[in-house]
Amino acid sequence: MGLPPYAANSRQSGSRTRRQDRPNIMVICVDQMRGDAMSCAGHPVVKTPHLDEIAGQGTRFARAYSATPTCVPARVALFTGQSQERHGRTGYRDGIPFTEAHPVTMQGMLREHGYQTQAIGKMHVFPERSRCGFDDVRLHDGFLHFGRRYGGRHLEANDDYLTWLRRQPGMDAHADYFDDGVGCNSMVALPCNRDEYLHPTNWVVHETLDWLQRRDPTVPFLSYVSFHRPHAPFNPPQWAWDQYYGRQRTEPPRGDWIDDFSEFRRDNYHQTVMGRLDPESHHRTTTGYYGLISHIDVQINRLLEGLADHELLEDTAIVFVSDHGDMMGDHDMYRKSVGFEGSAHVPMIVRPAPRFAPDAPRGAVVDDVTELRDIMPTVLEMAGVPIPETVDGASLVPYVQGTRPQSWRSEIHGEHTHFAQSLQWVTDGRRKYLWASAEGREQFFDLEEDPQELHNLVGDPGRQTEIDDWRRRLIGYLTDREEGYVADRGLVTGRPAQTERSDITALLGKGAG
Repeated sequence: MGLPPYAANSRQSGSRTRRQDRPNIMVICVDQMRGDAMSCAGHPVVKTPHLDEIAGQGTRFARAYSATPTCVPARVALFTGQSQERHGRTGYRDGIPFTEAHPVTMQGMLREHGYQTQAIGKMHVFPERSRCGFDDVRLHDGFLHFGRRYGGRHLEANDDYLTWLRRQPGMDAHADYFDDGVGCNSMVALPCNRDEYLHPTNWVVHETLDWLQRRDPTVPFLSYVSFHRPHAPFNPPQWAWDQYYGRQRTEPPRGDWIDDFSEFRRDNYHQTVMGRLDPESHHRTTTGYYGLISHIDVQINRLLEGLADHELLEDTAIVFVSDHGDMMGDHDMYRKSVGFEGSAHVPMIVRPAPRFAPDAPRGAVVDDVTELRDIMPTVLEMAGVPIPETVDGASLVPYVQGTRPQSWRSEIHGEHTHFAQSLQWVTDGRRKYLWASAEGREQFFDLEEDPQELHNLVGDPGRQTEIDDWRRRLIGYLTDREEGYVADRGLVTGRPAQTERSDITALLGKGAG
């Protein structure tokens, strides 16, 4: 078993906590948080002092992306260290048995090499109780329509938070996280109508701190702390709501290209994915969203203090990431699935364990393009665990240690089925080329000069050589794909879009017993 190069720093005396030869690792994953939604990333409204503190103690990756920006395929990338070309999930599909489709995982590798592994919160896998390599899972996936209906509304079977909630003072056997009627894909937002300690965000931290007391102290651990929020429902505690509701009303950015998807527009519909809300409704939506982020931020501080109480903070590496973002009204879009920045750009921070990496830079910002599949190899290298050949992500540890790898990818390829077609894109975080398969709509953005993607440059005569180059890059990724998106070295429109590769589809419905 390999050990980290900094393991020589691992012995200390005078502590009641046994010191390990390898760092503990806490991966904090949030659901649907935009990459720009942190004050350390320059957001003009959102305040995240505790995430800023973690970033100030480690490295923030400013051009991090989710290549398949919805919950299911994004978490496959996170757990397997694979691009969609390898893991085969190119859209959102429930009901595919995770372990059969994706047997090699980050947590499974750590478990095989002596780590105690625990997941608390959202997994979004099938069957819902699949451990996917973890020793144990304490589960709250939020309002998953598939799980609720497939299980015949025996909701407690797939949700430990709900079981806990119904045991709390003042709650009864019918208490549900949907009691206030605020939907899991709705833009309707209001303050939480229960005491804050009953909120799912607090529950995830409570369960994590409880597990830290019960863990095996003789081995290092991987703690996967997975918040369902800031995904809707947008119902933060009252204090977090009040923090943002009184601010000035603003209009979201709208590009000169928003009519490209006008056939999917549903204005003033509370579950819209393409449409415009009235100004007050939009303001309430962003208030709820920002409030959930601030709520998570203070609960992360509660986690940090808990680690310190257990004398584990100096021994524990912290990775913070989101599975994807939320358009939040940008270009009259809400939710995710598209390749635009609000949806595909995610926060990513790696703070190494100080005792194992005392000389690592603090407050570093990396501008090279990174992706969710880079988390698994990063975690394995920090733990001194071999990176399996199934992984095509790359470890971020050199960046975290203050050096740039000798070679690094020049771009990433992203895609997702959405708007009744496949939405394809390629970016290096500075330029972005997008192609929609139904009619071959193309978009090209200069993200350095136009970070809000306001101006589609695809018709600019002065950029055609550059656009041709980016189109060729996408053709390279799509060549020989079974959907038939490429023929005669050109992109083919109108091909049926798939949510996964056919060998993955063949597993649909298995493992449900």
